[in-house]
Amino acid sequence: MTATPLLKVDALHAGYGRAEVLSGVSIEAAAGSVVAVVGPNGAGKSTLLNALMGVLPSRGEIRFDGEAVQRLSLEQRVQRGIALVPETRALFATMPVADNLLLGGYRQRRTPRAEQAARLDEIYQLFPRLHERQAQAAGTLSGGERQMLAIGRALMGRPRLLMLDEPSLGLAPLVVKEIFRIIERLREGGATILLIEQNARAAMAVADQAYVLETGAIALSGPAAQLAADPRVIETYLGRAKA
Repeated sequence: MTATPLLKVDALHAGYGRAEVLSGVSIEAAAGSVVAVVGPNGAGKSTLLNALMGVLPSRGEIRFDGEAVQRLSLEQRVQRGIALVPETRALFATMPVADNLLLGGYRQRRTPRAEQAARLDEIYQLFPRLHERQAQAAGTLSGGERQMLAIGRALMGRPRLLMLDEPSLGLAPLVVKEIFRIIERLREGGATILLIEQNARAAMAVADQAYVLETGAIALSGPAAQLAADPRVIETYLGRAKA
């Protein structure tokens, strides 16, 4: 028997005002998997995440752990275990790293202080640099450290689905490798991740399943390793690997 996907999206339409960006997108993510959505600028990748999070209105069906959630508010989706790390990272720049992290756990109500401290310790183990900079204002961090903080803050709420919007955007190559190593560690720990990326090669290297989104519709889908070997994907998104 095939297990019910943790996330199942059918015929999703979303956009801004009268401008429809997504036209009938269907994707799914199994629990404990990394699912990558790749595509060019303007394809609708960020719109997809914002619609799934409830930031944008949408039409179609969004089921999370078997429950229809498309009519739920953003806050209700968070309470059910959906978290989004936006492309902007949306940190509190003047607040210390530790306070930014603690705010990530406040959405989960009635969490004992000891449990909050345990979660904070887990984040510091995953991101040692954040521990070193816990008293430093978030706005003074490097780009890579801000991305780590944004991911760490989302993880403080122990989400069942972590959605990452362009986590490698604007980062140096060495930092990008570190971010993707962290994604791999999260997958090894059983996390379910929906990853939006322009860096298709890096995304498919860590993903189990992948979708190619073009002009608001799914153009290709399948196991990530299979798509990474598809001539069209290689030509359009991956380029030729260096010898």
